[in-house]
Amino acid sequence: MSEDRPSDPSNRRVRVLVVDDSALMRRLLTDVFNASGRIEVVGVARDGREAVVQAARLKPDVVTLDVEMPEVSGLDALPAILAVHEAPVVMVSALTQEGADVTLKALEFGAVDYHPKPTRNQLSEMRAEGELLVAKVLGAAQGRVFRPRKAVSASAASSTSPPPRSVPSPPPLREGDAACIAIGISTGGPQALSRVIPLLRPPMPPIVIVQHMPAQFTDVFAQRLARSSTLEVKEAADGDPATPNRVLIAPGGRHLTLVGRPAKARASLSPGDAPLVSGHRPSVDVLFRSVAKIYQAGAIGVIMTGMGRDGVDGCRAILDAGGLTLGQDEATSVVYGMNKAAFLEGAVQFQFSLDDLPDLLRKLVATRTDDATTTR
Repeated sequence: MSEDRPSDPSNRRVRVLVVDDSALMRRLLTDVFNASGRIEVVGVARDGREAVVQAARLKPDVVTLDVEMPEVSGLDALPAILAVHEAPVVMVSALTQEGADVTLKALEFGAVDYHPKPTRNQLSEMRAEGELLVAKVLGAAQGRVFRPRKAVSASAASSTSPPPRSVPSPPPLREGDAACIAIGISTGGPQALSRVIPLLRPPMPPIVIVQHMPAQFTDVFAQRLARSSTLEVKEAADGDPATPNRVLIAPGGRHLTLVGRPAKARASLSPGDAPLVSGHRPSVDVLFRSVAKIYQAGAIGVIMTGMGRDGVDGCRAILDAGGLTLGQDEATSVVYGMNKAAFLEGAVQFQFSLDDLPDLLRKLVATRTDDATTTR
């Protein structure tokens, strides 16, 4: 884990290194950042090799990094940059739209966020997207960098026992706990979920996830998780049953809700033009409210790393229904934002370290199984 980033970048300008092989794109990014008044471009680099040198020399707060560059690509340069200076890295590349798999690799390698380059009119599109890109860079400046870990294979997860850990117990469990686990996550999510989902093994209740991510990414992300998991992992489709040992991930650009009865709940997707909720589509709040309505005391809401406050109202809905809410702690979050807001507003009952989450969920499932056996 890196050193802490500045807790409040608003009191000084965030220092950024821009890395891109296109002179035009370097100029556009520099203009957008400098015009914000909150970001200062302290250097530029034309390829991955130069980026490593500049990162070591300038020690920027954030690096924006293109993927496709001559000689040393952004993907190859990323671990080298983090080795010399652990600044949060935001991937800025045209490949983030068409090459979702490449971008997800970058996120797993340690990048904290991503943003697509303009596809046609670079000048007008970059200006139109400038506010969002500035917000991502400012958010990244407040985040933490976590070094990637070796991926866990499905076979390894199923054939080896996890090392002994002293895992704190969540609040007292009630009958019906762990009937459904709903997870809400944003910035830092791909890396975090890649560390958690492969360690969850049957028996598990239905798991439903909102990961803030564009439509081009969620199916690829689900496929990547599925390859390393003993659970079934897929992008949710309309009508998909929420069944034990299955993980459904909300498609980018569509709200995911569960409908029906607990034993026969199924996925329902909004139209692609449905209104944003809490600034997002899909929204954590939308999913959590539907889970609370169906499963009530059996609903478990897990709010994790990410910017903003999506999920706060959804956590409160789960609590009001008698369910349980867990929040990722600050120390293991790339951005302590959504989970911080939920915790400070009293919508989270228990905070956990990322590496403790698989064992905590297993405890909830095991306790529910034991209770069911006892009552028969």
